[in-house]
Amino acid sequence: MKALQFTATGSIDHLSLVDLPTPTPATDEILVRVKAAGLNPSDVKNVLGRFPYTTLPRVPGRDFAGVVEQGPADMIGQEVWGTGKGPGFLRDGSHAEFFTLPATGVALKPKSLSFAQAAAIGVPFTTAYDAVERTGIKQGTSFLVIGANGAVGTAALALAKIRGARVLAAVRRPEQAAALEAKGYQTIVLDSAQSLGAQVAEVFPGGAEVVFDTTGFWLPASVSALANFGRIAIIAAPVDGMVNFPALALYRKGGVLVGVNSLLYDTTQCAAMLKDFGHYFDEGVLPAPEGVREVALIDGIAEYKAVEGGNSDKTVLIP
Repeated sequence: MKALQFTATGSIDHLSLVDLPTPTPATDEILVRVKAAGLNPSDVKNVLGRFPYTTLPRVPGRDFAGVVEQGPADMIGQEVWGTGKGPGFLRDGSHAEFFTLPATGVALKPKSLSFAQAAAIGVPFTTAYDAVERTGIKQGTSFLVIGANGAVGTAALALAKIRGARVLAAVRRPEQAAALEAKGYQTIVLDSAQSLGAQVAEVFPGGAEVVFDTTGFWLPASVSALANFGRIAIIAAPVDGMVNFPALALYRKGGVLVGVNSLLYDTTQCAAMLKDFGHYFDEGVLPAPEGVREVALIDGIAEYKAVEGGNSDKTVLIP
């Protein structure tokens, strides 16, 4: 089978298109024929060596949608999707024609989604789901999403809206705000760190009960926009991991800081998340992903380099 594989880390040049034997599933595993596999920034960072626990040689790739070829009789032929820790890091992942994983590590693909659309959902939506779940988003919660134009940000807005939250999107450019407003989300254009609190107070007097910074750059300013006893969720930080943070201001508000990391969850745990929100796509409550780029797996190395260069398009690889 064709697959992308890296035998060393530190450069995308270590990634190659190779021929590998089709893997054989172990007991309690399934073999999936990959129809589409999402390409995420974490996949690129994996090849660059940002995850020291990754074992080599390795086929990367976390997100996927495909068809079960081998495994329990009642699963063969089913259209499934999945994501999670393990594939691409500790075992071969989805950037291949076939791969294996635990039979409990998949959910049935929503019928309304194409394979490509389903493969584009895994990491962004499970990350957003975790943030929404662990910060206690519910009916009436005032919720600010910074960087709301990104894949995780838009997923968080949609999932919070389903729960009845009062959502506010924050973006850097007017055209991004216009696009979100066209979808029905109240939006502010970020001005400066010093003015964030005042901008949010105009919409949520007293501040937002939950702030979700998806960018890694607005964490210190988020405290000024936070309501008393509020929660701030983060998924990113500067490259060196260090932030000059107003801890005294957070303490005075009784605030809580929540780190959100989708790689804390294995494929079985992520499958449970997908089952929990996946039906909303078929019910028409969650919109299908838009603008998904389908690229042949054999051209995948160029796509890895594009993501490394800053391309934020949502790309899926098609074997």
